Amino acid sequence: MNILLWIIQILLALLFLFAGVPKLIYAADALQANAPPGSIHFSNLFLKFIGVCEVLGALGLVLPGLFRTRRGLTPLAALGLTILMIGAVYVSLPLGVAMAIIPFVTLLLCAFVAYGRGVKHW
Repeated sequence: MNILLWIIQILLALLFLFAGVPKLIYAADALQANAPPGSIHFSNLFLKFIGVCEVLGALGLVLPGLFRTRRGLTPLAALGLTILMIGAVYVSLPLGVAMAIIPFVTLLLCAFVAYGRGVKHW
């Protein structure tokens, strides 16, 4: 079970790093120019906030386990990313159920990590 959790944590960390870093680097207008038609447009500040949450969540998924310190932060990071993905599913649903599948699967994986790593600490 530990190996499975580590694989999921690393894959989720990569996913959130690849999703969060562009939100921190590029302007909101450049990001939303590539968005599908009909999607909700967010302010630049809000996109930067989401990017910071994604990058910090990605680091929180793997760094406590790698450094073997403050391991209780990993389930908290996974829980925070789960909450973030609830918002992503909500925003994706008006575009169609097919657009919400990937955020929903990511939500389930984050919840699985939060539960799997949280059982030992709480």
